[in-house]
Amino acid sequence: MSGPVVIVGAPGSGKSTVGALLAARLGLTFRDVDAVIEAEVGKPVAEIFADDGEPVFRALEEATTLRLLAEDGVLSLGGGAVISPEIRAALKGREVVWLQVGPAQAAKRVGMTEARPLLLGNVRGRLIKLLAERTPLYAEVASQSVPTDDRSPEEVVRIIVDGLDVDRREPADG
Repeated sequence: MSGPVVIVGAPGSGKSTVGALLAARLGLTFRDVDAVIEAEVGKPVAEIFADDGEPVFRALEEATTLRLLAEDGVLSLGGGAVISPEIRAALKGREVVWLQVGPAQAAKRVGMTEARPLLLGNVRGRLIKLLAERTPLYAEVASQSVPTDDRSPEEVVRIIVDGLDVDRREPADG
């Protein structure tokens, strides 16, 4: 196996939840880029945005993502990681699963949380704008896309596993 199975998608698409379940199903390690950044920097992403600004966060996100792409497992990227041309280039030829989510479902899942600095204010309106901007980028990097609206995380994982390259699937019972 070379490199991780990468999960991309908008805020509220289920990247962290599905990524952890997928890793467990495949017997692999799971890493969430935002969680790794928070652990290494020692403060939440929202505080990095507030204290240091979005450009500092994006630089950390890019460096961390590129480093973690060298490791095996399942890797959940931040929702905005695909805006980086370097990250998009690094994702070419990899197993990249795009978790598609509609704005209404994403808004319901995200709620009104300060943990998502780009969504403060009109959450649904900001999600619609983010989805419009990022959908072509998610489509560009994805080797597989899975709509998540009206599906449980377990259903999404089953769909992903069925679509993975044969060498990434768990062994058949026999």
